[in-house]
Amino acid sequence: MRAAVLQEIGQDKLEIFDDIETTGFGPGRVRIRVRATGLCHSDLSAMAGVLPQPAPFIPGHEGAGEILEVGEGVTSVKPGDRVVVCWLPACGVCPACKRGQTELCLAGFMNAGTPNFKRTGGGSSGADVFGFAGTGTFAEEVVVDAGCAVPIPDDVPFDIAALIGCGVTTGLGAALNTADVEAGSSVAVIGCGGVGISAIQGARLRGAAEIVAVDPVLSRREAALKFGATRAIAPDELPDTKQSVTAGEGFDYVFEVVGRSATARTAYDNTRRGGTLVVVGAGAMDDFLQLNMFELFFDEKRILPSMYGGGDVLRSYERTIALWRAGRIDLEGLITHRVPLADINEALDQMRTGVALRTCIEI
Repeated sequence: MRAAVLQEIGQDKLEIFDDIETTGFGPGRVRIRVRATGLCHSDLSAMAGVLPQPAPFIPGHEGAGEILEVGEGVTSVKPGDRVVVCWLPACGVCPACKRGQTELCLAGFMNAGTPNFKRTGGGSSGADVFGFAGTGTFAEEVVVDAGCAVPIPDDVPFDIAALIGCGVTTGLGAALNTADVEAGSSVAVIGCGGVGISAIQGARLRGAAEIVAVDPVLSRREAALKFGATRAIAPDELPDTKQSVTAGEGFDYVFEVVGRSATARTAYDNTRRGGTLVVVGAGAMDDFLQLNMFELFFDEKRILPSMYGGGDVLRSYERTIALWRAGRIDLEGLITHRVPLADINEALDQMRTGVALRTCIEI
């Protein structure tokens, strides 16, 4: 089958191979025919080495498709079922799951270190290939644990379902679950790609009075206004906007959706005393945010990291579908570009330049 592979960490291009084979099918596992997958910034971060991931690997973790085959003991899905790929499934038995913090379950991360593909052709025959985050949806098929295959209703298109698999769930959940945005509040969102736009939609749903979108890319700022932002500004306009919107006090909620210490520091500085900073972006292990002990104590700002939307993933999927059906959130509009798998590197360029909110890779 075909798949897009990163040969070495640090390379900026993927190679399309047609000699890839899935591995690991057996009890408790399912084989999925991928129909659509989104390109998430986390894929680029893994390619660059910001997020740890063994190579060679197949990126992609935001996918949807059909069940082809189920292993022994699998009762949650059957061949022909439409599913969204969940890259962070809950095991249900670990301490985090028992506390109800299923987004902190580490079972899914353990899969990232086990190859789930191999090469079958030429001099590379038999060579292991990993799937990003234990999935690897830039491929025609994937084999994953049954818990990674979440059934979706027939009226949810594959491209919409793919977005729900990561970016939308992460952004909406940051506003609805982690921050629990209060009606009438002021919000700033720093970084307005697909995840940031989803956070904006979440803040709008909660009735935020002011939602300021902050992004260096003009097209993203223009898009943010269509999705619910009340203002859209470049980063250098943030000090003046803070003054005009909040009289210099700072915003009630600031969402950092970039994953860098510099923007996290900016987010902290623009959060009012007693306000809430929500860290949504996934950053590098060697990128440190510096805060002094006095300001940490004196400002009493809440710093809330938000992992995969900060709530029960399956419940979040259901909520997102319900909101989409009711017309309360726009998911179709998030898909600004579509490319076939053969043009995956075009999608990477669209993400890097910021022209795309989400590119759908049709497989």
